[in-house]
Amino acid sequence: MADSAANAPDPDSLDDSKAPLLDHLIELRQRMIYSAAAILALFFVCYYFAPSIYGFLVQPLADILASTGGNQRLIFTALHEAFFTYIKVAFFAAVFVAFPFLAIQIWMFIAPGLYKHEKLALLPFLIATPVLFFMGGALVYYWVFPVAWEFLLSFQQEDLAGTLSMELEAKVDQYLSLVMQLIFAFGLCFELPVVMTLLAKIGLIGSRGMRDKRKYAIVAAFVAAAILTPPDPFSQIGLALPVIILYEVSIFAVRIIEKQRGEDPDAEDEDPLEETDFNES
Repeated sequence: MADSAANAPDPDSLDDSKAPLLDHLIELRQRMIYSAAAILALFFVCYYFAPSIYGFLVQPLADILASTGGNQRLIFTALHEAFFTYIKVAFFAAVFVAFPFLAIQIWMFIAPGLYKHEKLALLPFLIATPVLFFMGGALVYYWVFPVAWEFLLSFQQEDLAGTLSMELEAKVDQYLSLVMQLIFAFGLCFELPVVMTLLAKIGLIGSRGMRDKRKYAIVAAFVAAAILTPPDPFSQIGLALPVIILYEVSIFAVRIIEKQRGEDPDAEDEDPLEETDFNES
């Protein structure tokens, strides 16, 4: 009995060992509360400006319809649809605007566990993350939308003798859901250099391996574009080509990291099996 009592764990020591994990969980909860509060506050602000945000999101389609003389309107078929459309638009705008703040909260959570040189190394990624995200959103809005909408509207058939015309009657919730999906898809895909460079910093990937797998990356880019974009070639190519270019930029960034570590980016990976002499007795 005396031996079992002596070997029993000290409750105080257990509490001390759990304290760091508990502190991290408390810090994580605090950062999540700050993020949720920021999104909620921005949601009310964005809901006040929801009609203006809605007008901004439908402007590419309105410009195409105005140039083609089409029916310039979006319809809704349920009484509550317009209200929930403004809710969706406000929430989308709140998350989009809050993205830099969310990135800062993630940084403030992980920064205390980093050394000074690690903080300096990760700071450019913190700055690049929202910049690349907004660049992706701007690309799809100012280039992909006009081209894709014009292509899709070209399938309308009006005033055909002896048959029924085919005209666009777009629903407002479906249109805005597609627009928001594409903006977030392009924004997230533009984070590829950040993700690949961070993986290179922790040693999970190398520039030579990325070059060797370039053909698979190209195929994956077009597959992802086919899944995330409407079934038209312009929007799919509009997403796939920037992703391929960003992949090449990622290879260049990984090479820089390897040179900073004193490694040879062009050196072949050593295969331990090749160094084994199977002929030895």
